[in-house]
Amino acid sequence: MTDKTGANYDRGIEPAEVTARKEREGENFKKTPESEGGIDTTKGYTVDREGLLNNYAIEPEMYINVPGDLREEEEAEKARRAGELKEINEAGGKGPGVI
Repeated sequence: MTDKTGANYDRGIEPAEVTARKEREGENFKKTPESEGGIDTTKGYTVDREGLLNNYAIEPEMYINVPGDLREEEEAEKARRAGELKEINEAGGKGPGVI
């Protein structure tokens, strides 16, 4: 049973594992799983020429409570630091521990 669609690496020989995988998986042979909702964890799936499935890790977007929380905190910290530097410069720019 030779497959002309490039299901194996040798065009004249089909390994027994590929044939068994075709029979076992049927219409799902060489297809990746679909996302079932929520966080999409199927972006890392790959299928090689013989139908072997690999799942590579995909890191989801990280956030604390709400997306963008850290950005707001960083902007507030920058504004606070700018205010401190302005205050230091007005006072002569010298003082213990000022970096």
